[in-house]
Amino acid sequence: MQPPKVLVTRKWPDNIEKILTKDFDCSFNRQDKPLTPSELKDALKTFDAILSTVTDSLTADILMTKPTQTKIIGNFGVGFNNIDIETAQQQNICVTNTPDVLTDCTADIAILLILMSARRGAEGDRLIRQKRWQGWSPTDMLGQKVTAKTLGIIGFGRIAQATAYKAHFGFNMKIIFYNTSPVPENLTQPVKAHCCDSIDDVLAAADFVSIHCPGSPQNHHLLGEQQLKRMRPNAHLINTARGTLIDTKALVKALKNNWFAGAGLDVFEHEPTIDPALLTLDNVTLLPHLGSATEETRRAMGLRVIDNIKAFFSGQTPRDLIC
Repeated sequence: MQPPKVLVTRKWPDNIEKILTKDFDCSFNRQDKPLTPSELKDALKTFDAILSTVTDSLTADILMTKPTQTKIIGNFGVGFNNIDIETAQQQNICVTNTPDVLTDCTADIAILLILMSARRGAEGDRLIRQKRWQGWSPTDMLGQKVTAKTLGIIGFGRIAQATAYKAHFGFNMKIIFYNTSPVPENLTQPVKAHCCDSIDDVLAAADFVSIHCPGSPQNHHLLGEQQLKRMRPNAHLINTARGTLIDTKALVKALKNNWFAGAGLDVFEHEPTIDPALLTLDNVTLLPHLGSATEETRRAMGLRVIDNIKAFFSGQTPRDLIC
């Protein structure tokens, strides 16, 4: 019996690619460049499984390709807004993701951005590299204290909970949050998190606002100009979820006009293209989507994808089935 034909759309850690080849007939993207729509359509006609990433936009048009050989899409990541789930269901294509394993490392990046934005870390680094630093001064590069401040979290899933834990126990931060569905008390009690009635309530009360929502169409530009105006003058906005959650034009306007103190972004609306206006601002810290970028996490993500597709081709229900 021939092993299932599997396409890995981007470069994975070498040891994970080796594990894949033991059970599957694998094709690898050695150039490590995002596949074009045409290449994705060809892949659907050719492979039993496509192991995709956030850079693969599997739209309805692409997923409607005929004839379709693909039976499962194993997404390398917890987010799956790059895949049209409704169309995948219609086409009888299963979709899985990799939750849990990237929780801590993504939360670490949220904490990193909180600190960098509050203490003007990126700005200070540029100052030294550009040889513009004139030495210590009592009033130079003043930022905001993090310890004992209020962290407002929008969305309270796994990564948000991990961020809250690190912030509360590491920096004695008060935790407030908003979530669209009720959150069990056992998840909020350890960090004494208070549930707000609305996003606006979080924005108005928090010293730091960290976004942890799915990048679904319903959440597109969840934070626009009106929402950003509700933030406190000394507040900081942090996004490690998806770039589409914030209206970039509104964010640029807010930062230029100092509606609040700063922002820290690990994700962007049109990755890898960055709005040029963001690059001109000193009060924003920009990271290149580093959320899960540790050796341990990327290896764990790969193993999770392998477990899911192994289960599928063995006739079992994958652990992380989305549809």
